[in-house]
Amino acid sequence: MTDDVFKALADPTRRLILDGLVERNGQSLFEICARLAGRHGLGMSRQAVSQHLAVLEAAGLVVTRREGRYKFHDLNTEPLERIATRWLEPEKPENAP
Repeated sequence: MTDDVFKALADPTRRLILDGLVERNGQSLFEICARLAGRHGLGMSRQAVSQHLAVLEAAGLVVTRREGRYKFHDLNTEPLERIATRWLEPEKPENAP
């Protein structure tokens, strides 16, 4: 799972999508596309943004929820927390003092 997270974070567009979700969670695909175009000058198709969101979702960094016909995207920080904990607070061996 960690490899998927690093792969997802390697792309600058996906990092911009995550930055946008930090600012305002629960965005629709339309809102994410508009933010990328308006704030960052990225004129990407909805299909391209959907593919980026699929990579983020596969890595567990984005979770989706449906409300009627709309699909909303929320940031999930748990995979990032696991990575940080891995190196900042490594588990001690059972025999360690």
